[in-house]
Amino acid sequence: MFFADALALLPVMLFLCSCSRPKSPLDASTIILWEQEDAQVAPYIDSVLTAFQKLPENKAIRIVRTHYQTEDLRSQFQAASLAGVAPDLIMCPSDTAGLFAVSGFIRPVDGLIDASKYNKAVMQAITLDGKIWGVPVSNGNHLMFFFNRKYAKTAPKDTDELFKFCATDAKAYKLDFCMAFDMGEPFWLMPWLAAFGGWPIDNKTPTLDTPAMRSAINFYLDLKFTKKYAPPECDYNCMDSLFKEGKTAFIINGDWAISGYQQHFKKDFGLGLIPKVSSTGLWPAPMVSGKYFMISSGVKPEKLGIIQKLMEFYTNRENQIRQFKELQRLPALAEASKAPEITGTDVSRVSMEQISKGRPMSMATEMRAIWDSARNYLGLATSRKLSVEDATRKMQENAAEKITEMNR
Repeated sequence: MFFADALALLPVMLFLCSCSRPKSPLDASTIILWEQEDAQVAPYIDSVLTAFQKLPENKAIRIVRTHYQTEDLRSQFQAASLAGVAPDLIMCPSDTAGLFAVSGFIRPVDGLIDASKYNKAVMQAITLDGKIWGVPVSNGNHLMFFFNRKYAKTAPKDTDELFKFCATDAKAYKLDFCMAFDMGEPFWLMPWLAAFGGWPIDNKTPTLDTPAMRSAINFYLDLKFTKKYAPPECDYNCMDSLFKEGKTAFIINGDWAISGYQQHFKKDFGLGLIPKVSSTGLWPAPMVSGKYFMISSGVKPEKLGIIQKLMEFYTNRENQIRQFKELQRLPALAEASKAPEITGTDVSRVSMEQISKGRPMSMATEMRAIWDSARNYLGLATSRKLSVEDATRKMQENAAEKITEMNR
């Protein structure tokens, strides 16, 4: 796997060696941090980093933050790690942590943090083979249901209510579509897969060629082509634009979008649970994890102390509560989760309830193969280029082949 990765990433590695991206410095007083947050999150990150540097004992500390898009962060961190110029810290979701861990790109944080201080579920999502591979910054990173109160006063409780609205009110408002979500990304499929009784992985084995997966994809086809309640082709930017422009009443998006939608819709902002699937009686179960600090395995031992202090400062009670107030992200720190500032709002109440219906995202490296295979064959099935039966069969076979290649 290392050799294959190295060949695939060679052009990027050469680019990294010759460009002006910050490299991991040799001095122990500079911390290089890469992140993939949305633009509106940057001021909050910078404010916390600045506050940390202003502490009397940290006057000599310099922190260099660099932003990447999500997939770019993954590829660049892999390439930089192979080239020996990785940043000290990355801050990102846990879905790539398994790959980074088994590749030796990040180091465990066991012994550096008190894991018992953080919420159990968010720690489960960053634990693999008995080791903890990151420090949680937030709890959730889960999908939720948002609605425009101009069109709907409350979120539908189940799909019967949802479809009734779509068949009547949405048409009366002459909306382009009743609802929108990123049907090309398997992350959005997982809640529905659970609502039909499935899940993509059992321990480390893909479980994609199942009746539940076929039901979930047929649910998609029904929404897109039969009922025409959702657009036939619509990626993340498309669904976000449709919702913000008032062309759809409902959207399924992540908790990371809450603060942006609050600012955009103001009093018309509404959020609720992803509606229960009436035909099965099961709730959709979004994958739950969080955002995490992960430490490069290349960090010099003399730097670990200051990195540990930075992570503790970033996730202390005061900052966790402020993070919720400014970004509407639930705390990973258990103590902060119980604070009245967190428990006393509708946003936190609904978000916590959605989390309670979710399941921890597996950190197993096999998930990388599952994501890639599911994305490819989900796209072929929902564009009617492949039958649902053939798509789920090939999805399973392809994931198994990729895992075999990974383990060679």
